[in-house]
Amino acid sequence: MPEVVHYALEGSVAVVSVDNPPVNALGAAVRAGLKVAIERAIADPAAVAIALICEGRTFFAGADISEFGKPPVPPGLREVLVVIEDSPKPVIAGIHGTALGGGLETALACHYRIAVPEAKVGLPEVKLGILPGAGGTQRLPRLVGVEKAIEMICSGEPVDARTAMNMGIVDELAEGDLRSATIAAAARVASESQTGGRPLKRVRDRNRLINEAAGRPEVFQAARGHYAKVKRGFLAPQHCISAIQATTELSFDAGMARERELFNELMASDQSRAQRYAFFAERQANKIPGIGRDTPRRKVERVAVVGAGTMGGGIAMAFINSGLPVTLVEADAAALDRGMARIRETYARSAERRRLAATEAEGRIARLTGSLDLADIGTADLVIEAVFEDLALKRELFGRIDVAAAEGAILATNTSTLDVEAIAAATVRPESVLGLHFFSPANVMRLIEVVRGEKTGADVLATCFDLARRIGKVPVQARICDGFIGNRMLRAYFSQAFALLYEGALPEEVDRALTGFGLAMGPFAMSDLAGLDVSWRIRKQRGTSQPIADRLCELGRFGQKTGAGYYLYGRDGRTPHPDPVVTRIVEEEGLARHGRRRKIDAAEIVERCLLALVNEGAKLLDEGIALRASDIDVVYVCGYGFPVYRGGPMFWADLTGLGAVLEKIRALHAAGHEVFAPAPLIERLASAGKGFRDNDRAEG
Repeated sequence: MPEVVHYALEGSVAVVSVDNPPVNALGAAVRAGLKVAIERAIADPAAVAIALICEGRTFFAGADISEFGKPPVPPGLREVLVVIEDSPKPVIAGIHGTALGGGLETALACHYRIAVPEAKVGLPEVKLGILPGAGGTQRLPRLVGVEKAIEMICSGEPVDARTAMNMGIVDELAEGDLRSATIAAAARVASESQTGGRPLKRVRDRNRLINEAAGRPEVFQAARGHYAKVKRGFLAPQHCISAIQATTELSFDAGMARERELFNELMASDQSRAQRYAFFAERQANKIPGIGRDTPRRKVERVAVVGAGTMGGGIAMAFINSGLPVTLVEADAAALDRGMARIRETYARSAERRRLAATEAEGRIARLTGSLDLADIGTADLVIEAVFEDLALKRELFGRIDVAAAEGAILATNTSTLDVEAIAAATVRPESVLGLHFFSPANVMRLIEVVRGEKTGADVLATCFDLARRIGKVPVQARICDGFIGNRMLRAYFSQAFALLYEGALPEEVDRALTGFGLAMGPFAMSDLAGLDVSWRIRKQRGTSQPIADRLCELGRFGQKTGAGYYLYGRDGRTPHPDPVVTRIVEEEGLARHGRRRKIDAAEIVERCLLALVNEGAKLLDEGIALRASDIDVVYVCGYGFPVYRGGPMFWADLTGLGAVLEKIRALHAAGHEVFAPAPLIERLASAGKGFRDNDRAEG
C-alpha cells in the first residue's frame, strides 16, 4: 500500500487515514492507497465500520489537476468511489479544512459525513471549465434537490459546514477532536445498522428529491437562462445543468455515463484548456526569480493611503476588508469628508443588500481613520500614494512622505503609467519604493501590477506579493515603462479601435464585436466609464491628438459622468445608447482621413484588436517588462475583463498559431498600421514553430 494512505484498527473501527501534503490531493498514489485500504477493511473480520479521515490541514481539497491532460493512471476516482459506496460496512467521512471537487465527491460516496463547524465543502470544477466528473452531479442533487445543486455546482462556490448540514450534505457537526468523533460516529452507524436490520442507505439510492423535480422542466429552463446571463459565453455551467437534469430522466448508472460524456466534452474544449491554463498562470505569476521562501519579509500590520479620491478610497477598502487598519490622509477637509462618506455609503449599500452583515460593515468602518495630517502615516508599515497622475506632484509628495513615514516602512505609488524610479529618487530609501498599481474599483478588481524598480529591495517585493495575496488580490510583476504591462498594451488596442472607426466602423459596432467575443466591455464603453477627459488631458500634455475623441471632449462629452461620451446615457446614467452626433463626427473624420468608408465585420474587428494586444505583449516580453506570456494573460483576465474562457490574448495567439498570427500582423503593417511592426519574438517563435508557452517554459 502506498505510504500516503495508512490503515489502523481502533476497537472495531478500521481507520483509513490519508497524509498527502499539502492539500491531500487525490492523485494516483492516494487513489490506489484508498482502494487497497477500503478493500482491506471490508475483508477485515475485526472491523465493523470504516472511518475515512485526512491528516494535515484539510480533507481532500480536490483532484490532482497536474494530472489533467495526461494519460489516466488507474484506479480512477470513480472506481475508488464505487468500492466505498458498495462497501457492506459503513464508511464515515470525517471532514475538516475543505472538501472540494473530488474531495466532496469522495465524501458523497460515503454513507455518513461528519464535519468540524469550520469546514467548507464545494464543487468548484466549473471554474476550470469542467464539471464534477466522479458523480458530483448525480449524488449532490439526491441530497439537496436539483435547484440547490444547480446553484452550488454552477457557481462553484463552497458552503460552510453548518450550511451544508442544513442542506443535507453533512449529517453531523463534530464536537471536539474530529478523529475521535469520526470513529465514534462509525461505531454508532454500524451498531444502528446491525440492530435495526436496516441496509446501508447509499446516496445513489435516495431518489425522493429528484423524483419531485422530474415533472418540472421549467426549473432547468430557468437555470439555463439565468446562467446564460451571469456566465455569458461559458460552456461549463450549461453542461452542469444538463448533467443535473439527467438525474431526473435516467437511472443512476445511466446518469453517471451522461456525466462522463459531458465531462469529456468539456475537457476537450478550448474553454477548459483556457481556464485550466489561467488557473496555473495565476500561480506561476507568484514565482519571481531570486525570490523564495527564505527571502526576508517586512511586517505589515497597518496601512496608510494618501489621497481619498475614488482610487484611494477603493485601496483603503481593499485593506480594511482583510482586517488591516488603515489611515486615509487628505490635504483638503472637503475631499477627505467626501472620501470617507463614499466608503461608508459603500458598506451601507452592501449591508442593505445583505451582501454583508451590518455588524461586519460597522467593524470594517471602525478600522478606518481619516486624517488631514501627513504626519499620521508615521505608524504605518506600508504607505500607498493615490493622488493625481502627475509626476511632479508625486515626486513632491514622496519627498514629504519619506520624511513622515516610519523607518522600514514600504512606500508605494499607485501610478498607472509614470516612472517609479523617478518617484523613488525623491526619497532617501529607493530600495523601499515600488509601484502598486491597483485597478478600479480597487476594492473589487483582483489585479495588482507590482512595479519593480532597479533599486527595489527583494524583501520589499516579496512582502508586497505576500500582502497582495493576503488581501485577496492577484499580483503580477512588471518592470518600468510607460504604462507597464496592461496600459501599454491598451494603447495598441485602442489604436486599432480608433483605426476601425476611421475606416468604417461605429463605436457600438466595435464594442458589440468585442463583447460578443467575451470581453466584459468594449473600448468605447470602457472609455465612457473611465472618463474621456482623463486621456484628453494626457494627449494635451504630450502634444498628441485623437480627432474623434478630441471633438467629443470639446463638446463637453466626458462619458458617463456628463451623461454623454461615445454614447448617450439615460436616466440611470449607466445604459449606453448610440448617438447620431457621434455617428456624424466619426463619419466626418473617417472621410477626412481616408476619403471613403467601408463595412467592417465583427471578425475583423476582434482579430485586429487582439492582434494589436499580442504584438505589443510580445515586445514587452523581449524588453523584459513582463516575465512571462502567462503573466500578461493574468493581467488581461484579472484587470481588463478579458474572458477567462479565452485564456488571455497570448493564449489566444497560441491557439491561433504564431505562424498565422505573424502573417496577419505583417499584412496589417504593410497596410500602414505602425502598431503592427512585427515583434521580433513573434518572428523568432513562428520561424521555430513554437508558441508563447514554449518560450515561457524555456525561460523557466
